[in-house]
Amino acid sequence: MSLYVCKNAVGRAGMRLFQSPSSIMVGRGLATATSEPAQPSSAPRIKKFQIYRWNPDTPEVKPHMQDYEIDLNQVGPMTLDAILKIKNEQDPTLTFRRSCREGICGSCAMNINGTNTLACLCRIDTDTSKPSKIYPLPHMFVVKDLVPDLTQFYKQYKSVKPYLQRAEYPADGKETLQTIEDRKKLDGLYECILCACCSTSCPSYWWNQQEYLGPAILLQTYRWLADSRDHAKEERKLALENSMSLYRCHTIMNCSKTCPKGLNPGLAIAKIKKEMAV
Repeated sequence: MSLYVCKNAVGRAGMRLFQSPSSIMVGRGLATATSEPAQPSSAPRIKKFQIYRWNPDTPEVKPHMQDYEIDLNQVGPMTLDAILKIKNEQDPTLTFRRSCREGICGSCAMNINGTNTLACLCRIDTDTSKPSKIYPLPHMFVVKDLVPDLTQFYKQYKSVKPYLQRAEYPADGKETLQTIEDRKKLDGLYECILCACCSTSCPSYWWNQQEYLGPAILLQTYRWLADSRDHAKEERKLALENSMSLYRCHTIMNCSKTCPKGLNPGLAIAKIKKEMAV
């Protein structure tokens, strides 16, 4: 079985391996690695895809958009289907992240036709008169092609201590319980898959990402502030008591508009600000 290797161009250790999709199939209506004809008897529908390309191994070649053409009758309905078909059949050098293909892992986050979203959930625009334009997530360092460098993003996630903190646990060693009502308070928070679509759509995060935590991480922060089982609420709020970590949010609401999971980071940030004011 072959592997695709994406080298880290910024000198950090580690390599990301992509399993060849040639032998993988899934039975859901999302992105698949197969190329089963959707409409085998219809006339060809040729669609142009313009994809951002940049290779750190050839720095003399500037970033550019490369054109590819695909017959929509020969590919699945999602943008990730098209990208996989391009890599498998036209250009094996094309580099991108993907994994579950079902909107669960967040790996295939990218900017498609001007919107940050997941390629596995984004349907191909069937209008063949205009091209689909695909870029990496905006305002991020690019490792290669459609792969952004998320090192800082994950460092920020680690900094908010995204795990349950308690002074004591049940003496019987069983799970820490909460009421049904308290559990419902976590709906719309725990579903975040850290795809970074919201943070990379936020102008405040574009200009201040070294200090501003951004919508995704603040939503994760509120997930623990809202959890009745957590005992570190004061410490969590104290860590936000500065001018940058939280208060760079100017309620632009790009984050809530672009979230591919339909979550509302803007509302979570507003609730954090309300708690901070108490």
